[in-house]
Amino acid sequence: DEIVVAAREEDLVEISRLCNTYGISKCVKVVRGGESRAHSVFLAALEASPETALLAVQDGARPLVTPELIDRVITAAARCGAAAPALAVKDTIKTVREDGAVAETLERDVLRAVQTPQVFEASLLKAALQSALESGAVVTDDCSAVERLGKAVFLVEGEEENLKITTPVDLILAEAILRAREEGR
Repeated sequence: DEIVVAAREEDLVEISRLCNTYGISKCVKVVRGGESRAHSVFLAALEASPETALLAVQDGARPLVTPELIDRVITAAARCGAAAPALAVKDTIKTVREDGAVAETLERDVLRAVQTPQVFEASLLKAALQSALESGAVVTDDCSAVERLGKAVFLVEGEEENLKITTPVDLILAEAILRAREEGR
């Protein structure tokens, strides 16, 4: 129903301008982010309308998310209170000791790579982020904050194209995906 963007202070005006230029009327606020990802999400969550039942957190680094995926995750969160998309891990994953030697090979069948949007009951997400921030806990996503409170997060099937752009190779893949989408594949 509405979008609140958390951004670096130096980007606030530019993001607001882009929303206006492209007619993104759902963007109701652009707010200054915090010192960490969790802090930024918490600040944005506090700016959402008080009547908001569910909050969806979407990383700017995942710009290829589809409306269908967003709908699937929201539907799941409406049923169970906390949901996120995820993909089965294809690679073998190992934990590594400080000296670089393998400590353990994890069981691939039970591993999932979690994506965004991650959707939660609004009060649950706010409480989880506040708790994590107050305790100084390091959380790498919002699911982790909710899990710290002992709450279950349910996973739905993610999408391969919902990749996280963090390296130059990711950008090449994203451009290829966009070209394929434009060609109507």
